[in-house]
Amino acid sequence: MKKGKIGLGLLVAVLIVVFLVIIGTGWYISGVNRVVRMDETVKGAWSQVETVLQRRVDLIPNLVSTVKGYATHEKGLFTEITKLRSQWGAAGTKKEKIAAARGLEGTISKLLLVAENYPNLKANENFLTLQAQLEGTENRIAVERMRYNQTARDFNAYIRTVFGSFFAKKRNLVSLPYFEAEKKATAVPEVKF
Repeated sequence: MKKGKIGLGLLVAVLIVVFLVIIGTGWYISGVNRVVRMDETVKGAWSQVETVLQRRVDLIPNLVSTVKGYATHEKGLFTEITKLRSQWGAAGTKKEKIAAARGLEGTISKLLLVAENYPNLKANENFLTLQAQLEGTENRIAVERMRYNQTARDFNAYIRTVFGSFFAKKRNLVSLPYFEAEKKATAVPEVKF
C-alpha cells in the first residue's frame, strides 16, 4: 500500500509541475505577444502620421507655385520650403521626421502670412482650394498625432512596468518619442490690426 501512495504522490507532483510549466509558458508567450502587438499598434499609428504628413508635403509645391506668381520677392521663403521638403524626404528616423514636420509647419505659416499681403492671391480660386486642403490636412495631422501619442504613451508605460520591461528587452524594444509641439508653440501670438 505504501508503494501506491508514493506512486500517487509522485504522479500528483509531476502533474503540478507540468501544470506550472504550462501556466508559465502561457504567461511568457502572452507577455511577448502583448508587447509585440503594442509595438505594431504604435507602428500603425506612426504610419498614419506619416501618411498625412506626406499629404501636406505633396500639397506644398502646388501652394508655393500659386503664391510664387504673386509674391516673386519672397524667394528666401520658397528656398526654405524646398530645403525642408528635402529634409522630410531624407529623414530616416521618427525623431528626424518629427523635426522636419515641425520645420514645415513654421514655413507654411509664413507662406500663408505672405498670402495675406496679396489681395489678388487671397481671392485666387486655386489658392483658396489649396488653402482649404491644407487646413483639412493640418486637422488630420493633429488627429493622427494624437492617436500616435496615445499608442506611444500606452506602449512606453507598459515597457516601464516590471513584466513589460522584461518582455520589451526580449524583443529589443525601447521607449518611443512623442510628437510634441515646438517650445515656441506655447507663446501667445501677437495680433496687430
